[in-house]
Amino acid sequence: MADTRKWWKEAVVYQIYPRSFADGNGDGIGDLIGITEHLPYLADLGVDVIWLSPIYKSPNDDNGYDISDYRDIMTEFGTMDDFDRMLERAHSLGLKIVMDLVVNHTSDEHPWFIESRSSRENPYRDFYIWKDGKDGMPPTNWQSVFSGSAWEYDEGTGQYYLHCFTKKQPDLNWDNEKVRDSVFDMMTWWCEKGIDGFRMDVISMISKDPAYPEGPATDGIYGDLIPYVANGPRVHEYLKEMNRRVLSKYDIMTVGETAGVTIDEAKKYANNEGTELGMVFHFEHVDTGATTTPILGKWGYGRPDLKKFRAIMNKWQLELEGAAWGSLYLDNHDQPRMVSRFGNDCEKYREVSAKMLATMLHMMKGTPYVYQGEELGMTNFTFTSVSDCRDVEEINAYRQYVEENKVISAEELLKCFSAMGRDNARTPMQWDDSGNAGFSAAKPWIPVNPNYKEINAKAEVSDPYSVFSYYKKLIRLRHGNDIIVYGTFEPLLTDSGDIYAYRRHLDGMTLTVACSWADHDCPCDLFESLSGDELISNYGTHKPGILQPYEARAVLSPD
Repeated sequence: MADTRKWWKEAVVYQIYPRSFADGNGDGIGDLIGITEHLPYLADLGVDVIWLSPIYKSPNDDNGYDISDYRDIMTEFGTMDDFDRMLERAHSLGLKIVMDLVVNHTSDEHPWFIESRSSRENPYRDFYIWKDGKDGMPPTNWQSVFSGSAWEYDEGTGQYYLHCFTKKQPDLNWDNEKVRDSVFDMMTWWCEKGIDGFRMDVISMISKDPAYPEGPATDGIYGDLIPYVANGPRVHEYLKEMNRRVLSKYDIMTVGETAGVTIDEAKKYANNEGTELGMVFHFEHVDTGATTTPILGKWGYGRPDLKKFRAIMNKWQLELEGAAWGSLYLDNHDQPRMVSRFGNDCEKYREVSAKMLATMLHMMKGTPYVYQGEELGMTNFTFTSVSDCRDVEEINAYRQYVEENKVISAEELLKCFSAMGRDNARTPMQWDDSGNAGFSAAKPWIPVNPNYKEINAKAEVSDPYSVFSYYKKLIRLRHGNDIIVYGTFEPLLTDSGDIYAYRRHLDGMTLTVACSWADHDCPCDLFESLSGDELISNYGTHKPGILQPYEARAVLSPD
């Protein structure tokens, strides 16, 4: 089945984490003025779409993913006038703006929840999920994503409310038609303002298992909630309704963050008929890697295994073919820096491995996402104290695993944070080698990575051999070659422990891509008999029959 052409399939998306991108008013916190000032940088890079992490009014228990007013701007980020000026400037530069839609939950300071918890009889009571306890305990044994029980007892009304994340993020009850009406009305308001789409936070979690069963034990205390809150029985019904009432009325891009998604579910969410979303984020490929102990869940360290990673990536490439559109990413605001995790961030190999990973990803089928600073090869931060941390997930994990249960030493957990913590992606954007990396004249809200003197935008923009310039070329190639966007995918060298290789096919042409994940020379004869044009490589010269350490090559040739 031929792919339907869509502008968002051909686009490259750049994610901005506003708090850490650029400080325009000198208070140490990134803001909308700072973003507006740096839009020409993104236009120069060549990206098409900017995805903004939440900028709505919020008490910031989870850095903006706890919204108290969907139609106002977070005070620290500016005003609605600042937003309107940013949107106008972006559009004048040919850049589109995609908002982060967070509607699985709100803040407990949202007027809806304030009303909901005021009494059992309040008209807004059913906007959220309230349950009676069992034998003096919460309704289920579910553990929240951020540690502890997923239920919080409310003294005033004698019931528990569900919060899959922090206790200040109560889950909305999407089974209530009035909730859906309110959400769809708010989405329409933003579309009418002129935005270009939505990235939908944990959208696969808006339908819960109505039985609310106990979850399989994770640590002897709590049970896993994901099987009962992700991809629930009515999620596709609700998204079809959203599409019918809002999304289909505008030429916008939509991408869903879909926890626990399978390929079969993804084919429903991002189906070619366009009845739900444009594409989804899955997490299977970024869930590869070593962990210290099963008790600690994601907290561990260790380089992902190429064979496991490749098998997952190839599976999604092949099985979505002709059925649904995919998204391509290796890092974002919830993931560590990709060059530190999947590449090699030592001085010798940082740049070349960053370019290799970018080649591997941008030559695949799907819409690529670039996370701020990725185009510079920014790296993970080394955490030496929990005082360095700002992320509620890290702070709660430290309290649970080090202070309360003592299942791991502080040093070991900080090593895990340095490898896998979300704050790695949230250190300030490294603009130049001046104080605070040019991010702010004031002390930043989170520490700057000390390597900003060597890794920064000012140094890279004017360097034709920099990571930035390499990304710029990759993006230009994608815009100029339909085979990179729409070509079918053919895996190669699937048993190799060192090389990720594949071909793309379209209209009598073949694109051959090979990327070394090794720090040594590797035999590779894929290019020896090809007569075509090398579109891009991160090495100036090649060795016959060899891929050099972290070398990447992409060659376009006739079939």
